[in-house]
Amino acid sequence: MSEGNMRVQDLAKKHKLSTKAILDLLRELGYQVRGSSSTVTEEMAKAVENVLEEQKKRSKQRLERKKEIWGQRKPGQQRPAASRRPTSERVQDRIRKTLQKPSERRSKRPPQRRRERRPARPGPAVEPTAPSRTLHIPAPISVSELAQMMGLEPIDVVKRGFELGIMATINQVLDLDSIELIADSFGFEVVRELPEEEQVTETGEEEFTEPRPPVVTVMGHVDHGKTTLLDYIRRTNVAAREFGAITQHIGASRVFYEGHQITFIDTPGHEAFTALRARGAQVTDIVVLVVAANEGVKPQTVEAINHAKAAGVPIIVAINKMDLPDADPERVKRELSEHGLIPEEWGGQTIFVEVSAKTGQGVPDLLEAILLKAEELELRSTSEGPARAVVLESKLEKGRGPVASVIVQRGTLRVGDAFVAGTAWGKVRAIYDEYNQRLKELKPSDPGLVQGFDALPKAGDILQVVESERVAREIAEEKAALIKEQIARGEQASLTRRIQEMLQKGEITELPVIVKADCQGSVEAVGDALGRMMVEDIKVTLVHSGIGNVTESDVMLAAASNALILAFNVNIDSKAREAAKREGVTIKSYRLIYDLLEDVELILKSLLKPEVQEEVLGEAEVRAVFKVPKVGHVAGCYVLRGVIRRDANIRVRRNGEVIHEGRVASLKRFKEDVKEVAQGYECGIKVQGFEDYRPGDILEAYRLVEVKKA
Repeated sequence: MSEGNMRVQDLAKKHKLSTKAILDLLRELGYQVRGSSSTVTEEMAKAVENVLEEQKKRSKQRLERKKEIWGQRKPGQQRPAASRRPTSERVQDRIRKTLQKPSERRSKRPPQRRRERRPARPGPAVEPTAPSRTLHIPAPISVSELAQMMGLEPIDVVKRGFELGIMATINQVLDLDSIELIADSFGFEVVRELPEEEQVTETGEEEFTEPRPPVVTVMGHVDHGKTTLLDYIRRTNVAAREFGAITQHIGASRVFYEGHQITFIDTPGHEAFTALRARGAQVTDIVVLVVAANEGVKPQTVEAINHAKAAGVPIIVAINKMDLPDADPERVKRELSEHGLIPEEWGGQTIFVEVSAKTGQGVPDLLEAILLKAEELELRSTSEGPARAVVLESKLEKGRGPVASVIVQRGTLRVGDAFVAGTAWGKVRAIYDEYNQRLKELKPSDPGLVQGFDALPKAGDILQVVESERVAREIAEEKAALIKEQIARGEQASLTRRIQEMLQKGEITELPVIVKADCQGSVEAVGDALGRMMVEDIKVTLVHSGIGNVTESDVMLAAASNALILAFNVNIDSKAREAAKREGVTIKSYRLIYDLLEDVELILKSLLKPEVQEEVLGEAEVRAVFKVPKVGHVAGCYVLRGVIRRDANIRVRRNGEVIHEGRVASLKRFKEDVKEVAQGYECGIKVQGFEDYRPGDILEAYRLVEVKKA
């Protein structure tokens, strides 16, 4: 197809972008395009290509600059290929095999090959050093888990998220893009152990040719009529009787209008559920922003706008309560225009619909606007192949166990399918709709309540169908083990840093520990071995020892004494785990005594104060002395060897004897301040606290370097 008769949708396909993205870019460039079928000239296509190339170049430069600043890569050095753990490679192989057609799997299976049963995974051996700067993330995780992996306090991660525009609470699940952004800001590199991009490619994104219904999220301020509006649309009475007509609240429902399906997600309006609104914006295609005509824009209205914009989702404004005498839709339009939502009649791109959830006024117009916007977005998916769905929320139900409400993104989810969802797995035992009626399957954009999980998944987890329950269990267990190992490394680094700070302040000269073991003999053996353990001037102090599981009282004692809890062949009570998480106490479990002793010895070595060694940087000879007004005497020098740096210490030698030591006060070349001067160049040097320079003096530059003891 030549450039002359190319359409917008063809240009979007060429650059692997959405039609909306290309439309927005063309409009920003000043071209008048109406929709996906508009013709693209050669000039327009070239302009788009230039902008995209420039954006890619700038993005790459920013990333390289960040790596250089953080010291992860020297300037010009190529990024090494991320290494993958063998277990993760096996997980990816299973996912790829699952996404193949059955005939392809059979043809590639070696004849008479048996899979050897792997031995049980041993507990992770954790070295008490700083955590690896690479995080292996197998699934969406919570803010708290991410903080533990990086060895940071959760509140620091929450603050950084807010700085980056990610409004997340401690227990909120982050998607992989948000994890990468936050980790990147702390200097960590994220390796996606189960890359979602690869899974989409294996399914064949080019095969997404089937139109799918739009998924619409209803947002807005509390009491502005969101649920009442949905109540009218669904012809139910949810607002008056939450447990009446809809007995199974799944947070989503299907509506059929003029033969077209629309899937609605009803998010709570109270500010306490900000995180849930954010999740809704991430899985939706269109946001309907409900604003009361008599109240206008409120704080939660602005929050909803920000969530939708952050997710890149188009907004349709429903001005509700038009039946009230004090309704003022023009006021709503003015206030929303200040937040970037300009009505179409004002020359903007936002659809405004005046409705009344009480009388039904304008509701058909709203549904038509949704279908019109969906048609413009050209939503596509496929019902073929293994299903992929997003978990909206999960809960425990009496008689059903762990259940989760999901929305299918691609494929068809059927009763009997084995699946993985984060670190949970299971087999679809039953599917229910919002009316508590059983369904046999869910297709793209269909919501449903799924029964059959082994544990509660987290909101935001991706549910992926795999070939069998055995594979599902193994993938989930490997994900959980990988997350546990990353958290253990981060916790160890956090513990080491905390104790090092206390050592530097002189608060402790010992490592306090609490030992809980399975029997008296084990307690005595571990206690005696720890009592004899000492590395230089740091020793182990046994705060408490006992028989049985680690309890909440053990954790509180550890918190009060800044102690490490060592659990030898015993379990940890659930209350103890919660208390440890709350109090910041580290609990380490062991099955073999030599693993325990080796870990403690490594911790002690990591707490040693590093040795300070002197590193000579260079020497300069004083050739002349200048008196500068308001500055004093400055030595005009010639660098004999090495380099003189502005942040260095200076040792002044005269006739071989040291007559003064101090820091560099200033370093100049031709009246310009410089950071360093190399061998063979002249410069002006002023040393703090020294004025008596003489020609022939030698200025020796050096720095102090901390070297960790072996």
